[in-house]
Amino acid sequence: MRRPPLAAAISEPIRASGEYATSWGLMPLTRLLPDGDGHTVLVLPGFTASDVSTRPLRRMLAALGYDAHGWGLGRNMGPTEAVVAELPTLLDRLVQTSGAPVSIVGWSLGGVYARFLTGRRPESVRVVVTLGTPVHDEARSSSNASRLFNALRAIHVPNHPMLDGGSPLARPVTAVHTRTDGIVHWRSCIVQDAPNAENLRVRGSHSGLGFNPAASYIVADRLALPVGGWAPFEAPAPYRRIITGDPKRVL
Repeated sequence: MRRPPLAAAISEPIRASGEYATSWGLMPLTRLLPDGDGHTVLVLPGFTASDVSTRPLRRMLAALGYDAHGWGLGRNMGPTEAVVAELPTLLDRLVQTSGAPVSIVGWSLGGVYARFLTGRRPESVRVVVTLGTPVHDEARSSSNASRLFNALRAIHVPNHPMLDGGSPLARPVTAVHTRTDGIVHWRSCIVQDAPNAENLRVRGSHSGLGFNPAASYIVADRLALPVGGWAPFEAPAPYRRIITGDPKRVL
């Protein structure tokens, strides 16, 4: 699997800025998204990012009625001892406080953590949505962020399991990717077929997925599903040109 084109990587900041500006322009339309039921949602940032990057998404979720939380662990520099020790504790605390399973939205590397937590604590998780999250081993060498990630291995927990090949999990998973991702190859984000898993494609950049209007719609739609009532995503007519859910078209 090749790395994403250099042009796509270089243009990431410009494209993400456009998506951010668009998200602000569409803010009044947030009221058209399905209302939340108030359950707790944990939002995990991508590699080298912090809770600042997920603030727009958490703000939208709060406006819809969810109890949205950042991770509070500073910049995401990979599976450090602090991250490996604190994330399960954070999940347990949120579940104990809310008295119910927590949904997790993970952006890029944050989605890797989301899958890891769900695999080990399925009873604590309601729904998982990942945004531009690599799941296959090829991403270790085909990502435009792999060199920096590997350079930081000295501060990572040795042999900590990360990528799981997109294997089925005990809880519903929606994996969002974009074919013009400039950081990770989109094919590395495809999860395996399962009755409770789906791959959805949107148009945009990797760095803008946290506030990409189409991705935001998907997050709101998936979180609004009732417990035990998960069903594959069906894009409404206005979104069918910018959200692809047909597996044959995705692959």
